Amino acid sequence: MVIKKYELEAALHAEKQQINSGHLKDDNPLDTSDEFRIFCEACRRGDLKVCQEQISAGVNINARDKYDYTPLILASLCGHYEVCQHLLESGALCERDTFQGERCLYNALNDRIRNLLLQYDYSKSTDPLQPLAAHTTSLLSREEPATTDITVATYDRDFALHKFILAARSPYFAEKLALQPDTTSWKLPPKIPSQSFNSVVRYLYLGEASADLSDDEEEQKAILAGIDKLGKQLEVPTLFESIIDAGDRRAARQRRTEEMARGRDQFATWFRANVLRYKVHTNTEKADQVKWDKNNAIFADVLLRADEPEEDTEDAPQQEQNKLRNTDGPLHGIPVGNFSSEPVAATTRPRKSVLFPAHRAMLLRSEFFAAMFSSSFREAQDSPHLHIVPIDCSPQVLEIVLTYLYTEKADFPLEVAVDVLFAADLLFIEKLKQRAAVIISTLGNGGASVVESENPRGETDVEDAVDIYDVIRAGWDTRVHRLEEFGARYIAYRLERFIDDPDFAELVKESASRIQGRQETDTVELIDDIRYYLSDRFRLRMEDSGIEQMTEEMENLDPGTLPGKDVFEPSEVMFAEDEGIDVRSGTTPPQDLLEHDNLVIRTLDGEIAGDEFAQDAINYQILLGKIDTLLDNLTLDA
Repeated sequence: MVIKKYELEAALHAEKQQINSGHLKDDNPLDTSDEFRIFCEACRRGDLKVCQEQISAGVNINARDKYDYTPLILASLCGHYEVCQHLLESGALCERDTFQGERCLYNALNDRIRNLLLQYDYSKSTDPLQPLAAHTTSLLSREEPATTDITVATYDRDFALHKFILAARSPYFAEKLALQPDTTSWKLPPKIPSQSFNSVVRYLYLGEASADLSDDEEEQKAILAGIDKLGKQLEVPTLFESIIDAGDRRAARQRRTEEMARGRDQFATWFRANVLRYKVHTNTEKADQVKWDKNNAIFADVLLRADEPEEDTEDAPQQEQNKLRNTDGPLHGIPVGNFSSEPVAATTRPRKSVLFPAHRAMLLRSEFFAAMFSSSFREAQDSPHLHIVPIDCSPQVLEIVLTYLYTEKADFPLEVAVDVLFAADLLFIEKLKQRAAVIISTLGNGGASVVESENPRGETDVEDAVDIYDVIRAGWDTRVHRLEEFGARYIAYRLERFIDDPDFAELVKESASRIQGRQETDTVELIDDIRYYLSDRFRLRMEDSGIEQMTEEMENLDPGTLPGKDVFEPSEVMFAEDEGIDVRSGTTPPQDLLEHDNLVIRTLDGEIAGDEFAQDAINYQILLGKIDTLLDNLTLDA
């Protein structure tokens, strides 16, 4: 169906009126801040690193600049598929029924990006907070393992609920449960229909705000009146409005997004004020002796333990610390101070551990904990004190994991990204694992973009942001293909720095050994990927450039058809008009022409090249030769 111009103008005018009246929120508000300008520039260039930094800093991913361009439109218009995918995964909107959404689809540089945008249309995708909302809603119908700790009764139905969710979402419940944390039951007035409280419970558990209305008009009024009364009593002012105002699809999406964001913020506030506030620091040797009563004020039902990494450094011997001079005059060879005739043994600082009080209901988002608490293990059994579950990670990493499980937030520095990756793999938290991989592959690329490297000639003045060997091994161990690709591309764009490194040779051997029952015809996956990205770096793919086809045509050319010479070699025809370096013979133009204005272009082996194009062509062949030499030295066929 084609929309006529006057119909489109009328729709835009009506939308603007709804926004001005406050009924709708502008999905793409104007943002003229410097941070947003930097963000838009990064999307235009395809710089994933800067994009991730600005998103982590809290920039509005759906805002528009002074030219009415959103970051997603800029990325799709400039053809940066990876940036578009990252923006969509981070919550960028592309809804076909909106003006900006249609612009984004229409301006997409190619069908690959356009199909990606269509996959993330609102009707086919979910809000970034949807996994958290889906989990909390599923707790209402989940029977195993049992995680509820309070029963709310109406006149005809009992609701098994969770105190910490009620306290986080409702100020009324927070106040009541703070005064009586050991309460296990609560009864509603008999005049409140169970359908009304059911709607309230779904809303508190981040479900869709809806009312179970019957066909009887009197019952409908009673249910709606009960919802209104409960909303005021529980201090949830937006509940009744969310149920009554159905609205169109866009209004429903905005309202749903706002409610989930509000719920997430309430969970985050409660998490910081209770779980993180009451974490226990203790010596590792005494960690298992901590006793935490099951009936506690923050409703925790399990303790998670994380030990700090062991330190190799020892405190200075006491003997060295006691060498004090207590006089201003000359010593005359007489020691002054607290000395011992026998040396004192060196002491080590005791290792520390941190215990985090947690709630099984939220830990069930991890398949690891879901299996543990549903089994016959000790941790699943009742006891007067909370069970202590050790987790093989540092306290900082465990705090990041818990923050994600409770709030869906996963913003952490690059320094701990690999540790978070392994912890998420251990606990079977797939989305957090992918999030760690995104941070490593965007922030970990040093001064270069993942899409378009700013270091095309392998310069070595940029310090590595990550240990790329550890990243590749982490990708292998955790089965994250994204990290394997990132590592291969990272090395390919800096191959000069790695090709002669013994550790790189060891990494190649590890890649080859990952194939069980290796045959002579098997390739080395890491080397294959590096060769691919190396050709991409130098823009010399034979199948794309047409050189291979040109060579075949020249070989089949009839020499008699060429004027001025009886016999031509195909290579002579191809390079007859080359004014730069002759790649075949290695001859170079005169020295005085190349050293004009003290600008000398040299290849990796120190030879002078005619220009940067010739330099790239020779360097490409040199690096390929070094790869072959490395494989020969390792006795590998690839």
